[in-house]
Amino acid sequence: MTPIEKLLLENKAWSSEIKGDDPEYFERLSHLQTPEFLWIGCSDSRVPADRITGTQPGEIFVHRNIANLVIHTDVNLLSVLDFAVNHLKVNHVIVCGHYGCGGVKAAMTNHDFKYVLNMWLRNIKDVYRLYTKELDAISDIDKRADRLVELNVKEQVLHLAKTSIIQRAWKNDRRPQLHGWVYGLRDGLIKPIFDMDAGSAIDPLYQYDDL
Repeated sequence: MTPIEKLLLENKAWSSEIKGDDPEYFERLSHLQTPEFLWIGCSDSRVPADRITGTQPGEIFVHRNIANLVIHTDVNLLSVLDFAVNHLKVNHVIVCGHYGCGGVKAAMTNHDFKYVLNMWLRNIKDVYRLYTKELDAISDIDKRADRLVELNVKEQVLHLAKTSIIQRAWKNDRRPQLHGWVYGLRDGLIKPIFDMDAGSAIDPLYQYDDL
């Protein structure tokens, strides 16, 4: 049996088990998507949003990329954010990183990862540059990486607040709240790092005055 065949077989077994417990489950789910949360997480396979939060299908809207970045030119991310905020009306947007993030560790090196990855990882290097003094003072490389994970999450939350999508929703609906979390691979626990309520102050340079 190939790995792909195994996945399909597991899917059939999972579907049968669900329908055995609740015959109408999939019919209800097909007509329902009212998530309270948008999750912007890392693509790392060890950090599944639903599993670590105990949420069910339909309860959390998910976007994932390497190192959970919010980049102002990323149309994929912005389209998800727009849909979640303006159509699904989520009340919370969560940026969740994780300790031991390979993308963060890679960005701390001077290694050439070739064209696309270099371009992506540079966004994390920009975060390092903002906090060089604090990070360079941490001699343990693993602890330094963990701190960069936390600071990266904070900066991505701030990037969300700089978008017209969030600022318009804050002005008109007083939502969503923004949250920065870090997940621990070693203990399975989520650590809150940074929060922004609707209408939180940001650098005036990034504020839109004609929304």
